[in-house]
Amino acid sequence: MTERARNIVIAVALAGIAALLTGLYVTSYQRQVQQGEEHVTVFVASRDIPAGTSGADAVARGLVTHKTVTRNGVVPGAVSNTDQITGLVAAQQIFAGEQITKLRFSRDAVQGIQGQLTGTTRAFQVQGDANQLLAGTLRTGDHVDLVATFKYHLVGSASSESFFATRTVLRDLKVLRAPAGVGADGKITSGFGDHVSVVLAVTDTQAQKLDFTITNASNNNSTGGGWSLALRAPLKADDSPENVVTLGSVLRDGLRPGQASQLYGGKVGGGQ
Repeated sequence: MTERARNIVIAVALAGIAALLTGLYVTSYQRQVQQGEEHVTVFVASRDIPAGTSGADAVARGLVTHKTVTRNGVVPGAVSNTDQITGLVAAQQIFAGEQITKLRFSRDAVQGIQGQLTGTTRAFQVQGDANQLLAGTLRTGDHVDLVATFKYHLVGSASSESFFATRTVLRDLKVLRAPAGVGADGKITSGFGDHVSVVLAVTDTQAQKLDFTITNASNNNSTGGGWSLALRAPLKADDSPENVVTLGSVLRDGLRPGQASQLYGGKVGGGQ
């Protein structure tokens, strides 16, 4: 084959390869265009959504609607379901017509006590006197235990004699709001005998125990309820084994057997 013929064959071959590559490119481009022209539904703001608005509130007030756009027009992070923002809050203003994205919402933007509640956690406000609620000492973010004394009668006993028992009912409760009426210097600005309140974070089950305790706990005097909050250590707080304290256990604690036996024949029995 002459050199001229060989050059012609090479040129034809290169032209064929170029045509093939051009065809593949055109096919790929057409596919991308077709995909881009596919229409999908997105959620947009029907009106301006102010910063701080919860997603649930925005949906309930009709501030979120749907709109059809091409797939290429979907912005990154666009939500596909309004449930994705119901537990969040708008971190910045979202303008009318703007696509709704999770990037514009935040859980950290939830303000106040509500922002600290998730799942079974509840906020429970408790009222008591300054001693019970550690007014002047307790700060928001602290953790406390609930200690209570209950008055009771023996079941099935004909005797009307009353007994008292004390125990730690709940442990490690977070303080969502410390007692009001306390100045920045820690001094109580209202009367020390005045009632103040504290908001505690509890589970729905703990809320039942808390309500029962503050309603029914009592002691053998009339100066106030038989319950109090006990402040926990801020770091590495630990718990002793569960126990119940009664008059009998207090009197017997630390006594030798001979000394303890002196209690059994008197007013204070071994079962108290």
